[in-house]
Amino acid sequence: MKNTMITYVKESIEELRNNVTLPSRAESSNLMVVVAVFSILFALATWGVDSIFSELITFYFKLLIG
Repeated sequence: MKNTMITYVKESIEELRNNVTLPSRAESSNLMVVVAVFSILFALATWGVDSIFSELITFYFKLLIG
């Protein structure tokens, strides 16, 4: 078991050194902007849906209570 873990870690490090390439600074910046914009839009959509459901639940209970 221990030997298997050591082999796995060694192979993982070797793969990172030889097969993984990092994106350029410009590409990283572009991707960061895309992620930030998507995150903001998703947060606004979640806030909107939450607000609508909150109003609907409030309206329902006001009708129920009278």
